[in-house]
Amino acid sequence: MAPHENPTASDVRVGKDLLELVSSAMYVEPLTAYREYLQNAADSIDEARRVGLLGAGEPGRVNIFLDQAARVARIRDNGASIPAEEVVGRLLALGGSSKRGTDARGFRGVGRLAALGYAQYLTFRARAQGEDTITEITWDGRRLRSALADAGSGDLASVVAAVVDVRTLPAGDEELRFFEVEIGRIVRQRGDRLLDPSAVEGYLAQIAPVPFADEFHHGAAIADAIRAAGPLGELEVTVDGGAPIKRPHRDAIPLGGSVSTIHELTLFEVPGMDGGLAAVAWFAHHDYKGAIPSGALVKGVRVRVGNIQIGDQAILEQIFPESRFNSWTIGEVHVLDRRIVPNGRRDQFEANAHYANLVNQLSPVGRDVARRCRTSSNLRSKLRDFELAVGDAQGRIAIIGQGAMSAGAHAAEIGRVHQSVLRMRKAMEADGIEETVRDSMASRIAAVEAELDRVTVGVTTDPLDVIAEGERDTYRQVFNLIYECSANRVAAKSLVDKIIQRLAA
Repeated sequence: MAPHENPTASDVRVGKDLLELVSSAMYVEPLTAYREYLQNAADSIDEARRVGLLGAGEPGRVNIFLDQAARVARIRDNGASIPAEEVVGRLLALGGSSKRGTDARGFRGVGRLAALGYAQYLTFRARAQGEDTITEITWDGRRLRSALADAGSGDLASVVAAVVDVRTLPAGDEELRFFEVEIGRIVRQRGDRLLDPSAVEGYLAQIAPVPFADEFHHGAAIADAIRAAGPLGELEVTVDGGAPIKRPHRDAIPLGGSVSTIHELTLFEVPGMDGGLAAVAWFAHHDYKGAIPSGALVKGVRVRVGNIQIGDQAILEQIFPESRFNSWTIGEVHVLDRRIVPNGRRDQFEANAHYANLVNQLSPVGRDVARRCRTSSNLRSKLRDFELAVGDAQGRIAIIGQGAMSAGAHAAEIGRVHQSVLRMRKAMEADGIEETVRDSMASRIAAVEAELDRVTVGVTTDPLDVIAEGERDTYRQVFNLIYECSANRVAAKSLVDKIIQRLAA
């Protein structure tokens, strides 16, 4: 090429290292491979519906089979598949997907090799409707890694030709139409997540376009709202022939030793920059007792495109005034505007004005959730203070009723009980306490005051009557010291009770 002359197509060389990027370097989490294949399956199922291969009442199915002994995973769907004459051209087109510009979920043509970095081979099998053969394409991971390490192995096209095998097989008794991905001889990694049924099911429950469980009563309203704005595209997804996977949301959220209950749903549309619809969002308000455990699988605001999750639970934590409140939150944003574009790894979105508008529109909701979290935290603090005051009052009343302290200490204990009652009343008057709870608190205050009256009015029995009158004051001073010096008033009272019993014996 002459100096300053523009390049031509023949001057451009696409290097083989691109294969390493799309087969191993792009994806950090092994389970991401299932998202890529499920995404392609969902697009194929949509196509099958569009051309009439799937009826309105026939579910789109994705079946995943895990063979730990052979270290193989297979993902099969009942979508439109690929005609035999198109299989090679479409599956060997890297970064040249025909889906770009359509409503399909995937459009870059790189995700199909996502699992190759974790396996020795990757096989695609396709049988289109009406065909009596199966076309099979296998990428040999070992040959690929050798070619990438060989400085003289050539450019991208020659490397692909050297590591890919194509076969045509008789269909036999196979399903009349299917597409299958086989991840073969999966390498052992920490946790062996690609072949762990519970890990795979938990991951798919979060990211896949599967229905809500019946135990989540707001699920139907959410599904109706999304369906009104665009196709929901729900699939029937199974692992090893088990029950269809459901979304992980439930009305009751386990929080370690307690449960937080969902009692309110905020469901709204997010406007786009030009007046159209950017997204449909929902937030499930619960008791906001604290951060939701990761094991609940619903932690944080999730974002979905084509009803498939993009990124993880932290993707929108910037909408909160403090990012920690994202971990207290349950919610989803279903993106509808095609100009809000996932990045290549599908773990975030491309930075543009439309995505910035989405974040800005959601920020008031983040502030509202943060306010709810703080209010709930303050309320729990008041309720804890009430319980502490009740316990303190009851403990002191028990000591007063014992009658073993000096007159001065006795009066001081009565004063401290009155202080605890004032703390209880102050806690009861806090904002946000439900009337039924407030009524219960008032009843408990009344019970404490009645018990105090019982032990202070008309009490004539002295537990030290059993000893000589001259020794009583000495014992009372000792008992005063026991109570003053003990960090545990219950234990102190127990000790004093034992001394009185010994004196009476």
